[in-house]
Formats: sequence, C-alpha cells, structure tokens
Amino acid sequence: MTVLLLVPLVLPFLAPTLARRTLERLAPATALWVLTASAVALAGACVVALGALVLTGLLKVPAFAALGELVHPLRTPSDHLVVPAAVAATGVLTLSAWTLAHAALRQTRAFRAARTQAGHRTAAGDLCVVDSPHPDAYALPGRPHRIVVTTAMLRSLGPAEREALFAHERAHNRGGHHYFLAAAELAAHCHPALRAARDTVRLAAERAADEAAATVVGDRRLVATAIARAALAGRAAPAIRPDFAAGATAGPVPQRVAALLRPAGQRVRARRATAFLLVACTALSVVAGARGALDVHHQVEVAQGEERQ
Repeated sequence: MTVLLLVPLVLPFLAPTLARRTLERLAPATALWVLTASAVALAGACVVALGALVLTGLLKVPAFAALGELVHPLRTPSDHLVVPAAVAATGVLTLSAWTLAHAALRQTRAFRAARTQAGHRTAAGDLCVVDSPHPDAYALPGRPHRIVVTTAMLRSLGPAEREALFAHERAHNRGGHHYFLAAAELAAHCHPALRAARDTVRLAAERAADEAAATVVGDRRLVATAIARAALAGRAAPAIRPDFAAGATAGPVPQRVAALLRPAGQRVRARRATAFLLVACTALSVVAGARGALDVHHQVEVAQGEERQ
C-alpha cells in the first residue's frame, strides 16, 4: 500500500525532461493539450497519494480511530514508516494549499486591475491601447477578450510587425490559452517538479500562438522578427498583468524565433518513443495513486468490521 502511494510522488520528477521532449516531437497545439493534461493528472495523483497518507496517519491516533469507528487496528506497514510519512504529507499539503491560495489571490487582483485598466480605454475592436512608457503586449481573457498593447510597444515595432504581434495575441485568446496556463499553475503548486513542467506548458502556448500567427500573416520570418523586437523592447519592462494573460515576449524567445525560422512542420528530431513516455508515466502515476487510495479505503473498511481482510 505505502509503496503504491510513493509512486505518484516520485514520477513527477521525470516530467520536466519528458515535457521538453514531447514539445520537440509534437506540433505545439497538440503538445499544449498533452502537457497540460499530464501536468494536471500528475498533480491530482500526487494530491490523492498525500491525502491517503494523511488519512492513514490520522487513523493511527486513538482519538481519530474512535472517530472513524474502527473496531480493529488499521493494518499498515510499520508505524515508524507510516507516521513520519503522514506528518510529512500533512506539511506538504498545508504548504501547497497556502501557496496556492496566496497565488490565486495575487492573480485575481492582477486580473481585476488589468480588466479595469482596459475598461477605461477606448477599444478598437478587440484592441486596447494603454498609454505607458513600458513596452508590453498581452492577450487579456474575459468578456470580451482584449488585446492590450502599450504605446511604447507600438512605437517599438513597424506596421507589419504590429500586425504580426496582434495575430499572435489573438491566437492566444482564440485558443483559450489562459485556461492551459491556469491549469499548469495549479499543478505547479501540487508538486515542486511540476514547476518546470509549467514553464514548458507556457512555451507550448507561445509556440502554438507563434504558428497560428505565422499562418494568418503568411510570413514566418516576419512573425519571428516581430517577436524578437518586442522581446528586446520589453526586456526591462515590469510585468503588470496576471501570469495567465499570455504575452508575445514570454518564454525563451531565441528558441521560439529559431523554430519560426525553420520550415513549417519541421521539428527537432527526437525519438518517437520519448514523446509517449510522459503519457505512460502519467498513466502509471494515476493508476498507482488510485490503487493505493483504494487499498487504504479497503483497510479502513476492514478495520471498521465492514469487510474481511
């Protein structure tokens, strides 16, 4: 039982490397779905495993055992293993919940501030221009979606580059990339290894928007130039937007520019099996977590006298 619950806690450490390989192998839009779903599934399995460990430890305490109506001792491995694991799991879950609540509050405030700022400006269609000395441009979700760009960013780009930048941001809103970024952020608070996977999800979202913009504009080099110039202009600008509001200057820009300068559809060579290892690890983690939790549930029912061992 305990060994199965450890699997979802260990396998996420493979996710960062496998996520990068997956993005190299798959089309960006497909990779975005796979990476986000894997991160959320790994995070969910981790939380289930930690919760099962906490429950096992609590039922070792006589007061909680009586509250749980246990008529027999809960059969588990040695208490020298279970109790410390339960204490550690309790600490990890508490810390994760606190950091998640803090991040959610901060991001909610940033989102409200961005929507308020955009609401006070005259919009031309979905485009909202903000008078600011800091170059920035991002896709702001909500009703309606907005493309927010500062006057400093507009001055940094030529007319054709501006259109390429707007196409990139519209692709973010059209693809609902803020949902993927929010899900990856949630997963990152459930396991430390998923923070690096979150960065790969962000890169996948930017790459998907890059490719969509290149299709709309019809000039991959123009989109690459627009992104490079926007990144250089906004390098020292403070971020005043929520993290899930995707911007064209996010992620490793040189890597994105290099991908755009390659012919459409050409991706870095990688072994096909590598792209499926992330899915396999995710499935194994989910199965192990579910099986471990069911085993804990069965042992609790045995201790309650409802089932036989």
